[in-house]
Amino acid sequence: MAHTLTPEQPGGPQLEVHMLWTPVPPALTLGESEEDQTWEFLTVVGGSQAEAQLCFTEALQLQVGGTLYAAHARAWAQLWATCGLDVVGPLPLRQALRGSLYYLVSALPQPGAPGYTCHGLSPGGLSNGSREECYWGHVFWDQDLWMFPTVLLFQPEAARALLEYRIRTLDGALDNARKLGYQGAKFAWESAGSGREVCPEDVYGAQEIHVNGAVVLAFQLYYHATQDVQLFREAGGWDVVRAVAEFWCSRVEWSPEEEEYQLKGVMPPDEYHSGVDNSVYTNVLVQNNLRFAAALARDLGRPVPTEWLAVAEKIKVPFDPRQDFHPEFDGYQPGEEVKQADVVLLGYPVPFHLSPHTRRRNLEIYEAATSPRGPAMTWSMFAVGWMELKDPRRAQDFLERSFANIAEPFKVWTENADGSGAVNFLTGMGGFLQAALCGFTGFRITGAGVTFDPMCPAGVSAVRVRGLCYQGNRLDFSFSEGSVTIEVKAQPGPGAPPLEAELWLTHTRVPLLPGGQPAQTHRSIQSRCPLSLQGTESPSPILLDGYRGHSRLEQRQQVPLQEFPKRTLRTLDPCPTTHGTPVSSPWCCLGHSAPA
Repeated sequence: MAHTLTPEQPGGPQLEVHMLWTPVPPALTLGESEEDQTWEFLTVVGGSQAEAQLCFTEALQLQVGGTLYAAHARAWAQLWATCGLDVVGPLPLRQALRGSLYYLVSALPQPGAPGYTCHGLSPGGLSNGSREECYWGHVFWDQDLWMFPTVLLFQPEAARALLEYRIRTLDGALDNARKLGYQGAKFAWESAGSGREVCPEDVYGAQEIHVNGAVVLAFQLYYHATQDVQLFREAGGWDVVRAVAEFWCSRVEWSPEEEEYQLKGVMPPDEYHSGVDNSVYTNVLVQNNLRFAAALARDLGRPVPTEWLAVAEKIKVPFDPRQDFHPEFDGYQPGEEVKQADVVLLGYPVPFHLSPHTRRRNLEIYEAATSPRGPAMTWSMFAVGWMELKDPRRAQDFLERSFANIAEPFKVWTENADGSGAVNFLTGMGGFLQAALCGFTGFRITGAGVTFDPMCPAGVSAVRVRGLCYQGNRLDFSFSEGSVTIEVKAQPGPGAPPLEAELWLTHTRVPLLPGGQPAQTHRSIQSRCPLSLQGTESPSPILLDGYRGHSRLEQRQQVPLQEFPKRTLRTLDPCPTTHGTPVSSPWCCLGHSAPA
């Protein structure tokens, strides 16, 4: 047993660290006739003697029985059977997907582990650099924006554990806001055990307030994907959302000249610029957070402060109508170098509606300005943007750049292209996995359902997702140029409302039933590429014409779909656009059916 060398906060406790291990001999020797041999050594680290001893005893029993490796392999096989992401495409891409998902899942709490306390996900995961590259295991926005969406779609229990870390550190976030002179909560740029700011450089802790927006966005996605009201009503989730809303309202300033709320003196994700006014990324997150806070308050039967929606409605969102793009902040000029993905995060992963031309202009302007020395996750968001715009070749170019930082032979990621920075860089993996999971498929989690608008980038002919989780259901989703297949593998219980898919052009609704025939069948209209929606054991899929894989609008116009008998589904409210029409009008939505 030992203690940490330095307390997190001056005068604070030095935490206990307990370690148990089996001794490693000074030399390992092969016998004269042996060509290979296997040795097993155990190391267990825990926060208490009881925790460490329990894990060590379990591992020792498996080792003595000769089943340690077999138990390990069996556990992974069970996980891969219900959770996976694969493509028909280049082997390096397939290996990168598998390796990234493996490392991300390895850093998560084991599903169903009793009494486990999650301490968040650090950019370096379980690794630790020798020259302080791995951020000391601290938690950043990387967890909430870059890693969380993939965790949520595959392991919602682990996603909840990550949110519980933010709930447990709310007191520290409240203290951070007080020290900066504001109300509500300001989550630490670098967070450890208490949630109080531990970043060694004050400028980041004071100015990178966009971390708050990423935290609440994670809560928003979780709420829509799980409908776990208990987390918000009883377990502290509402307290986090409300406290961040209060911070935003105290942090903005009203400009009587422009008749807008402004957010001054911030650092956007682009850390090459500090002390700027009206970071468009940050301000859009403020808008999104406040609208979600108001909607959640109504769902929970709580009053909605009028200031929340007033700030959301009137906060400045920088836009240059002449050049049709969003300046990164007030005074930004195209060509100024930026460190990493910033404005291109608008649209995805940050919900924000753009015209196709504006989305394209943002991508082109910031592609030319983004530093090639920046961190690995950046290019994945360019790939998502080009997939939204249905440009498979440019999407493929950025997809390949997004996993160029992998080192052989174990597919270990470095933060930067030159091999420097955090190792093994989970943030880069998180961005890359989102490019595949939400880029290829077009998955978008909304308050009314999961929309999808799939496309295959160049070089990929088919995609399969196993174990997608949505409101207690577990789904398999696959598509190619010719079809889309959704299979319901499990439902939360006999009383759960059934899922159905809706094709948006004709409002055709297809019930999705596990373990049986579809509730309704339909004669296939002969076409170039059908859409297939089926139950797990259905002998005959439901075939709907209407998906070609590249230009859904052209296909919609060319081939009308035959209507099913009318059923009702929670409809998606038209999303307001900031400039022009939305960049993406997904052609299919997955949601719950409702009584007629």
